[in-house]
Amino acid sequence: MKRMIYKSQSEKDTNNLAKEIIDDYLNGYRIVCLYGNLGTGKTTFVKEFAKLLGVKARIISPTFVLVRKHKTLNGRNFYHIDAYRISDLERRDSEAINEILEEKNAIIIIEWAERIKNILPKKRIDITFNYLEKRDEREITIIKR
Repeated sequence: MKRMIYKSQSEKDTNNLAKEIIDDYLNGYRIVCLYGNLGTGKTTFVKEFAKLLGVKARIISPTFVLVRKHKTLNGRNFYHIDAYRISDLERRDSEAINEILEEKNAIIIIEWAERIKNILPKKRIDITFNYLEKRDEREITIIKR
């Protein structure tokens, strides 16, 4: 397990971090789990992450639909999952998410991943966003599992 801590002072810094994670994805990771309070930058991160993968669609959080599926530039499936509204994972939701997690060629990013921790695979990248004192500053902790 490798742990890194970044300090982001702007949206640009967070976008640069997305680029670094994309580079790590190319080294064998395909699931990224995001943690943090509302407004800490998770969806901003997802938007840049998807853009860097070549996703052309507008990225909006799938809070009410749970999952949004997009195609990357090279035709791979990119899934954006938002587990915020899940308290107890319903059976049908659990089965659907498990199918996505088992899709070997897919790239998956999950906001509010702590809400589905019991079905997350061991091999993943966990990213936690925390507020710092200044308005736009964040501490972002990355753990490669």
